[in-house]
Amino acid sequence: MSKILIVEDEERLARFIELELSHEGYEAEKVADGRIAVDMALDGDYDLVLLDVMLPGLNGLEVLRRIRREKDIAVIMLTARDAVMDKVAGLDAGADDYITKPFAIEELLARIRVALKHKESLPQAPALQEEEPPQTQPQAPQSASVLQIRGVSLDPERHTVAVQGTFVELTLREFEVLRVLMSHVNKVMSRDQLAQLACGYDYVGDTNIIDVYVRHLRAKIDDRFGIKLITTVRGVGYVVREA
Repeated sequence: MSKILIVEDEERLARFIELELSHEGYEAEKVADGRIAVDMALDGDYDLVLLDVMLPGLNGLEVLRRIRREKDIAVIMLTARDAVMDKVAGLDAGADDYITKPFAIEELLARIRVALKHKESLPQAPALQEEEPPQTQPQAPQSASVLQIRGVSLDPERHTVAVQGTFVELTLREFEVLRVLMSHVNKVMSRDQLAQLACGYDYVGDTNIIDVYVRHLRAKIDDRFGIKLITTVRGVGYVVREA
């Protein structure tokens, strides 16, 4: 049973989410104060945190930063703020996903399922890589669904990405954007297409958030490994080319 921490100071909403999560079989706890939330997240064995931005004590972004220093739990930002820069701030701080109020509970539950699946499937090899390099190289992909382009291997089933034999940890949305681009190799994808295919819903006018995901992917893959995987097509969108 997955354990979820709800960090929300609106009591009625927090209680509603708690009841829905319990009904779906999750173990849920709620807290309304940012400082207490940090202590609970770090001391507890939570699998996912639903985190509001506007909180007493500490705001949600600072809570997220403090959690990320110690743990790599799945975190979904849950807030009334819907400006692109607010979303960018949450993603830059390490959020796995971002949902704005009001929302349909079915959508929230779907995102929770995907975030938990993504975190559970992340490989543990990178943590051992420095101590035992020969044992941390990933095996050659056996599944026909694995995408391989220019030294980058993406396994949709295991939710893993390896570049030149080294595992790279991506957030849920970074992984999905890369998956879509690699699945449509040599095809230029617009921001609208990427938002719909990677996220499964429309961003309603703020698809520039895709630029943030691409920037993060370039930092983790292109810049780190000295390759140029993702190309910008000015005025159109992005493309991954075979060569």
